[in-house]
Amino acid sequence: MSSAIQSNVVHSGRVARVVIHVVLLIAALFYLLPLFVMLINSVKPLSQILDGNMMSLPHVWTLKPWSEAWSTAQIGVEPTGLRPYFLNSIEMVVPAVAISTMMGALNGYVLTKWRFRGDTFLFGMMLFSCFIPFQIVLIPMARVLGILGIAGTVPGLILVHTVYGLGFTTLYFRNYYAAFPTELVRAAQIDGAGFFRIFWRILLPLSGPIIVVAVIWQFTNIWNDFLFGSSFAGQGSQPMTVALNNLVQSSTGSKPYNIHFAGAIIAALPTLIVYIVSGRYFVRGLMAGSVKG
Repeated sequence: MSSAIQSNVVHSGRVARVVIHVVLLIAALFYLLPLFVMLINSVKPLSQILDGNMMSLPHVWTLKPWSEAWSTAQIGVEPTGLRPYFLNSIEMVVPAVAISTMMGALNGYVLTKWRFRGDTFLFGMMLFSCFIPFQIVLIPMARVLGILGIAGTVPGLILVHTVYGLGFTTLYFRNYYAAFPTELVRAAQIDGAGFFRIFWRILLPLSGPIIVVAVIWQFTNIWNDFLFGSSFAGQGSQPMTVALNNLVQSSTGSKPYNIHFAGAIIAALPTLIVYIVSGRYFVRGLMAGSVKG
């Protein structure tokens, strides 16, 4: 009798797993469908897109839409392609991610291991900044950039994204470092280690998981941002998202959908690569910082 019950339980468990896998597969196919449509239409001639089904495979495969989107597509008034704007985004994202991540790590270190009067209030204010909508900071930030003389430049965009992302990176590192034993820091102080020596030699080498979280979060938000780029960038410093919008808006007559699709994929590739390479560490890092705080 018991063996029959056990057999039924095992069978029910297998059926449940099969159902779950089928549901997940259907959900994955559903969410990947737009990417499939973009990809196959980015390697079609425009005539086939206009005459046929957008879900059909290409009769003639071509990479010309990709080359045109990258180097010769008309954006605004000149046929510059997405290449210079892609480089603008790289120049903006790399420093902004590095600076905001490092400053967030220092803030988390100070707020957990070097307590001082008002540190809880300060952390609360930085946490509050995570919930401030983008639109509220547009006018104050424009004033600050004008005073500093970096309005309409890539350094100005770096400053904007660093300041706006600092609350998130501080939150991540503060919660992560809260789980570290304070006695370890005290022992290092007794041995003569100073503020930065403790940070560089003890905390930072053990911060790999939360660094990955901060980098992925900041990279994705900054690369995909459109509002700050369209508000604070000049003609020569516009990021990829603004250029992609201009590429679509500047098309006249028959819309070159194949070029639009190719440009959209080019714009999405960096974040896609980041998630493929290190996405599995994102949840691990978040869970590692959820023990305390």
